[in-house]
Parts: sequence; C-alpha cells; structure tokens
Amino acid sequence: MTVTAWLAVAAFLFAYTLIATEKVHRVAAALGGAGVMLLIHATDGSAAFFDEHTGIDWNVIFLLLGMMVIVGVLKQTGIFEYLAIWSAKRARGQPFRLMALLIVITASASALLDNVTTVLLIAPVTFLVCERLALPVAPYLIAEAMAANIGGASTLVGDPPNIIIGSRGGLTFNDFLAHMAPLIIVLVVVFVGLCRWLFRASFSYDPERVAEIMSLNEREAIADRRLLWQSLAVLALVMAAFVLHPVLHYAPSVVALLGAGVLVAATRVTTEEAIREVEWPTLVFFAGLFVMVGALVETGVIGEISKAASEATGGRLGLTTMLLLWVSAGLSAVVDNIPYVTTMSPIVADLVQANGGNGPAQVLWWALALGADLGGNATAVGAAANVVVIGIAARNGTPISFWQFTKYGLVVTLVTATLSVPYLWLRYLI
Repeated sequence: MTVTAWLAVAAFLFAYTLIATEKVHRVAAALGGAGVMLLIHATDGSAAFFDEHTGIDWNVIFLLLGMMVIVGVLKQTGIFEYLAIWSAKRARGQPFRLMALLIVITASASALLDNVTTVLLIAPVTFLVCERLALPVAPYLIAEAMAANIGGASTLVGDPPNIIIGSRGGLTFNDFLAHMAPLIIVLVVVFVGLCRWLFRASFSYDPERVAEIMSLNEREAIADRRLLWQSLAVLALVMAAFVLHPVLHYAPSVVALLGAGVLVAATRVTTEEAIREVEWPTLVFFAGLFVMVGALVETGVIGEISKAASEATGGRLGLTTMLLLWVSAGLSAVVDNIPYVTTMSPIVADLVQANGGNGPAQVLWWALALGADLGGNATAVGAAANVVVIGIAARNGTPISFWQFTKYGLVVTLVTATLSVPYLWLRYLI
C-alpha cells in the first residue's frame, strides 16, 4: 500500500478509537476524521461529495431525513401512545414478553422496510411503553436495532447491502426470500431466547404499573384522527413504493422525500413542526463516516484486504464461503457494510463465475449477504440502524454508550454468524 493509504488507515483507526472510547463527541470524531482524510489527499472533494461508491451516500442521508419528517408528523397524532399501550397490554405487562413482541414486530417490519425506517418507527413506541412500565429503555432499543438488522437480511429491500448484492448478482426479491428468509426466521427465534439471557437484569416487574396500564383505553390516546389517517395513507404509499422498487425504479431516498413533502404539504402541520424530530447530529455523523470509509475504498485499503482474503482460499468453494462469511462479518462490524459490499461484490461476482456461475457457487452471494448484514450488529457503528437508535436515545436523555451496545452486539453476531455456518454447509456445500 502507498504512504497515503497507511496514513488513511491511521486516521481511521484514531477516529474510530475516539468514537469507541467516547473521549470526544462522535460527530466531532467523524467530522475530524473526514477532514484529515481530505487533508492528506486520501480522498478529495469530488470523490467525497459526488462519487456514489467512495463518497457520502446521499441516498442514505435523504432516506433518513424523509423518514424522520414522516415519523415527526406521525408523532403528533398520538399513534405511538396507542401502540405503546396496545403492546404493553398484549404482553400483559411482562417485561420479557414485551421485548419478545417488539423484536418480532421489528424483525417482521424490517423485512419489508429498510432497517433504518423500521427503528425510526418503533423507537418512539419503545420510549413510551418503557416509561409507562418504569422499565430501562436501553435494552429494548438495543434489541430492536439488532432485530431490524437480522430481519432486514431476509429480503432484497430489507437492508441496503442486499440491494447492491441483488443488482450485481442478478438476484430477485424471490431469490432472497427463498434463500435467506428460512435461516432468518430461525435466527429471530434464537435471538429472542438470547435476549432473555443478555438482558435478564432488566426485566423488573411492577404490578402497580401493570395494573394501571391494563386499565387504559388505547383509543383515547389518538389526538388527531384526521392527521392520523392522512399520515398512515402516505406511509402506506411509501412502504408500497419501497417494496415495488424493482418495478418502479424510484430510489428509497426519493420515495421518502416525496412522502415527507406530500405529508407536510397536504396537512396542517407546519414546516417547523415537521423538522423538529429530525436527528441532525446523526445525519452529520453519517456524512463524516461515509467520507472516512470512502477514503479507505479510494486508497484501495478495503479492496486489498478483501482480495487477500479471497485469494487465500485457493479456489476451494467451501473454504471461500466460510472465509467470506467471517471476513464480511468482521469488517462490517468496523466499517459501514454499504461501502464494504460495494467493494466486495465485483470480487464475489468473479469468484462465482470461476466456480461455475449459477448453481452451487451462488452460495458465495448468500455468505456475503449474511456476513455483512449480521456483522453490522457487532458494534454501535456497524449498521445504520445502530447509529440511528443511539442518536434517538441521546436526544431523549437516555444515552447508550459505544461499549454498552457493543458488549451485547459481539455476542449476538458470534451466535448468529455461527448458526449460519451449518445452514450454508447443509443447503449448498454438501
């Protein structure tokens, strides 16, 4: 590697250390790291701001912005209070039952929506129901972020890396459903059981709080029925457009912005009210992170690591599959999985062709998808959903530290990736 590449690695590791140790605010660390990358010419203005592979992913930024506006309008209708009371009553106030219910809802929704949109919708419900039952909110938010990442792996539109893989590998929505969904269903069930152990100290039970919430009528929580129906109609159209992306060819970011614009224009909600819930620090953090990771792509660092890992297998399909799964999980824990998959997909395409093209070699695509999607759970910055949840928690006065998230994420990633090994071997390699 060149001197610039080594400097880029050093700058990235230093910024990542600051984020992990929380010595400075994560936004300052990300922006500082991005500035250093530009200063040492690891990237430039053109690559950082305009290149779709090595620059800021504006699709992600504007998808987040649009969905945050929609959620902000929905919040004014009282629908989140309604869902909070409804879910608490269905769980009969039992903390673990509540977490299991929220995990299943989140994972199911994330299969049709992208995982960021899902956590944006479910987080307000979580804050309200935990407040009603006097429960610590952090374990529930962490579990939901991980459930969104796991559930999103099951379909083409559930996680952005899957869209990249589908495009490069010529894989359809039904391909992902047939090959990924069976395993993901098992992983969600395992994850629910794992949460019973991981968060066992958080399941305190207050009979008085439960009796109070069981006596409530959730319908009384709806504050503006007209705005609710307008918001739900727009949200339904946005969801339908997400699912029909392969047919309509509208990027999710465009759909989200159109939905937000229509909702603000067609209702009595003011612009100030609509943007009040936007997590601006989270958006800026993403921008800085994209520039840093893009610089590693631009200097060839990620490409070199990926190629070395691929060449080490010597053309053996089984070894290549396992190495791809674990290397993808490891790297996706450290860098955002979107640029990683963008860099890795051409290499995997070549490996698939070298191993006979269609047929058993397709397992390499599923190994890449599983590694990238599940590996995102390992650290607080491994996936977009994690970053968004941490941002929401900080905004609401219940900050989740890097290590508070990561100590659970590492366990979940290790278990889910390990369970993926026999699935890949038994279904595709034996």
